[in-house]
Amino acid sequence: MLYLSLTCLLLLCGACVVSGTEITFELPDNDKQCFYEELEKDVKFDIDFQVISGGNYDVDCFVTDPHDNALYNEKKKQYDSFSHTTTMKGVYKVCFSNEFSTFTHKVVYLDFRHGNEEPILDSMKRTTALTQLESSCVAIHEILKVVADSQTWYRLREAQDRTKAEHLLERVTYWSIGETVLLFVIGIGQVMMLKSFFSDKKGSVAATT
Repeated sequence: MLYLSLTCLLLLCGACVVSGTEITFELPDNDKQCFYEELEKDVKFDIDFQVISGGNYDVDCFVTDPHDNALYNEKKKQYDSFSHTTTMKGVYKVCFSNEFSTFTHKVVYLDFRHGNEEPILDSMKRTTALTQLESSCVAIHEILKVVADSQTWYRLREAQDRTKAEHLLERVTYWSIGETVLLFVIGIGQVMMLKSFFSDKKGSVAATT
């Protein structure tokens, strides 16, 4: 079992040729940020993004090719995925815009992957059946990919839920402070009003005597 695990890890580390970038960045209000990547022809790239916090959790996103032709253009998206295979060599641009927002900044997660994943084993390129060891390595590889995607999804959900909880705590705190101040004002007002009633009665009695 130890030999199987070590063999699979070595094969997994040496077989993957997919390049990727994961970043989380702040997008101020009335602002736009772009990312650039130079790609060869016939290269597949995948984009996943999600707004973690800010406003209504939406953002504008568009992707252009080296000739500034729009490959993807969506408005006010909370999250989305996009895949494309390049038809020319050059610099591809991915932009996120928060220009429609006047006072709320956003936090955006971006996952950009490009390249084709080669078979993890040379024998997978042939038509012969895989051995038990090779089948186990392929199964472990697929499970690890699912685990990595699940971890990313849970990490984003945790960050989004934490941001919502912090905003809720802030609102509850401000509401509690406002209620406390209002209670003090009402209490002081009632005491002053009661004192004025007793002062008026004392003055009127003294006048009649």
